[in-house]
Amino acid sequence: MTLKLDKVNRGPHLSTLVASSISREIAQGRLKTGDQLPTEQALATTFGVSRNVVREAIARLRSEGRIWSQQGRGAFVADAANSPVLTIDHDALQQADAFKSLFELRGALEVKAAALAAQRRTDADLEAMKGALAAMNTAPYGSVAWLKADLEFHRAVVAATRNSYMEQFLIFVSERVRESILAAGNQQGSDDMASTTLGEHNRILDAIISGDADAAQEAMQLHLNGAARRVGLHIDDL
Repeated sequence: MTLKLDKVNRGPHLSTLVASSISREIAQGRLKTGDQLPTEQALATTFGVSRNVVREAIARLRSEGRIWSQQGRGAFVADAANSPVLTIDHDALQQADAFKSLFELRGALEVKAAALAAQRRTDADLEAMKGALAAMNTAPYGSVAWLKADLEFHRAVVAATRNSYMEQFLIFVSERVRESILAAGNQQGSDDMASTTLGEHNRILDAIISGDADAAQEAMQLHLNGAARRVGLHIDDL
């Protein structure tokens, strides 16, 4: 078995890059169903990363149904045809059309989630949203810390829907969007842009606090349309 694995570039999402590289080997047939992956140490040496990074990558591939592992034996390639798990390939999202499609999917779900959150939120949900916005206020626009706080705000909104399936799906999709933005580095920062984005989030929060489902939907719609433009996507209406 000859694999085409190379060291990965340094960055805030090394485990994603490692998982993507292994996924590519599976997709291109160099790793076949039932094949055993190299050991953690061998993979760490090949990719030039720590074993912890490799473990995170393996855990991700396992959660996506691409591999299975057994204590004491190692990790093996799963039969993709029998896996019901949703996967979104990191490399594919570097293509503009794929990233746009993912953003559209996120929009369709999050607009509805905002309406449900306005109807079902608790005081704890509101505190989580406020905490995320406070973190965004102190982080440089477009930085890893900013994007992490942004994701936490959206997670708090979807958690307030009390719909666990919607929450799991939206967290998965939003995380793929965040990774793609980080990888592309196409979020240009400015004080005006930071102020605009924070204003959009605050309007979402205000609508959810007031329990106005229609206003929450509208505010989320406007925010996601603006977010798409800020990362270079031309989407008239998500």
